[in-house]
Amino acid sequence: MSAETLPAPDNATLRGWVVPAIIGSALLMQTLNATVLTNALPTMARALHEDPLRLNLAITMYLLASAVFLPISGWAADRFGAKRIFLLAMILYALASAACGLAQNLIGLVVARIFQGMAGAMMGPVGRLVLLRTTPKTELVGAMSVLTMPALLGPVIGPVLGGAIVTFADWRWIFYINLPIALVGVLMVIRYVPNVAEQDVSPIDWPGILLTGIGLAALIFGFENLGRNTIPPLAVFALFAVGLGCLASYGRYARNNPHAILDLGLFRVQTFTASVVGGGFMRLAMGATPFLLAMLLQIGFGMNPFHAGLLTFMSAAGALVMKTTAPPILRRFGFRTVLCVNAVITGITFMAYGIFKPTTPHIVIMAILLVGGFFRSLQFTSLNGLAYADIGMDRMSRASTMSSMAQQLVQSIGIGLAAMLLHTFMVMQGQTHMTPASITPAFIVIGAITFLSLAFYIRLPKTAGDDMNGRSTSPGEAHVPAPASSGRSARGG
Repeated sequence: MSAETLPAPDNATLRGWVVPAIIGSALLMQTLNATVLTNALPTMARALHEDPLRLNLAITMYLLASAVFLPISGWAADRFGAKRIFLLAMILYALASAACGLAQNLIGLVVARIFQGMAGAMMGPVGRLVLLRTTPKTELVGAMSVLTMPALLGPVIGPVLGGAIVTFADWRWIFYINLPIALVGVLMVIRYVPNVAEQDVSPIDWPGILLTGIGLAALIFGFENLGRNTIPPLAVFALFAVGLGCLASYGRYARNNPHAILDLGLFRVQTFTASVVGGGFMRLAMGATPFLLAMLLQIGFGMNPFHAGLLTFMSAAGALVMKTTAPPILRRFGFRTVLCVNAVITGITFMAYGIFKPTTPHIVIMAILLVGGFFRSLQFTSLNGLAYADIGMDRMSRASTMSSMAQQLVQSIGIGLAAMLLHTFMVMQGQTHMTPASITPAFIVIGAITFLSLAFYIRLPKTAGDDMNGRSTSPGEAHVPAPASSGRSARGG
């Protein structure tokens, strides 16, 4: 079917469902590929005659390429048009996926993964930017809810799909499955996604790109190796030192620089800070949980990958149920109340995973995962909407880029923290192999960390984000948003 023969939906359906679903499907390629690949590494290592630990380089190099190119995504979208960059990113991602599937050795796979990371760095934030610039703020929460639906499915169905592929088919189909998704996605983008005009842009900030790229890459690589004993501890410390040093240098460089690649002034906006920094504690747990659940169910309980994946699919079911209820919940109670109450519920459900034992009935595990998926998805939908509540249209690209960078960094921190906690509890218990007793305490710690986000949510105005969820504002309670800039250029850092 050609793009021209597809039926045209009405504007409300287009903005509320079609465009967010198309962009979310592109994000699905990324999240699905990441989780499927992790599950298939041992099989791929045998096929390529490599050590499984060396094959982990394919994951690390993807993250590093993403870190380097993420800061450029917002500038490129403004300079050349968000829809055009989004299309190019989808095509490059598909071509790189095909190259991964055709790779005959580790070097070929790593090179293809680098190009995949470059495309992924553009696809995520630019796709979100398209949505932000084509959707009225009053409809943004519902659109964000649809946008995140496909992306949330990736980490949950990934283990099931990965287990099925390596069990019943060739591992190369892990990458080939992206091709039909990308083909349909490109046709749908051409037909349904509106054009987003180019914006006035500053000259590209090469020093800023260099400092942020090296800084993020060093931190991500450091967190990826934290607690895994794959590189010497001194090397991990050096990575953290380099990463923090580069980012600190960028902070000094960007001060009073109107052309800086990243707009640090965004953190003067309270709603943006609450979403990105406060929400980071929740996203940290989200990054750690799939890794910990895989260790618990497969190594601790002895389940095969396919069985464990089927069990954890209940999280996706809970997330899908939530997607239809998030807008009315936010409209009834407001962002601050939902975030505060839901943070407590979500933290408790994370900690509840720590009570799982080999003898725990599967129906109980499934019920807890279902509830956890529901409230976790509600929290992320709320955070994704709140981030842009007080951001002007001229700063949307910067906000989308900054949010994406923070999420990727926090996800790496979560995985590294989980690995470190597992190693720590094994040492404390005098064990040489992981057991349920050394895995379950990690859920308690990770769940407790999520409560730190409350410090950011409680301080929000009661009416924060009300213009996004359609709530009526009582006299005397009008929300005055934090300033979008403080004497700086809207394009400045």
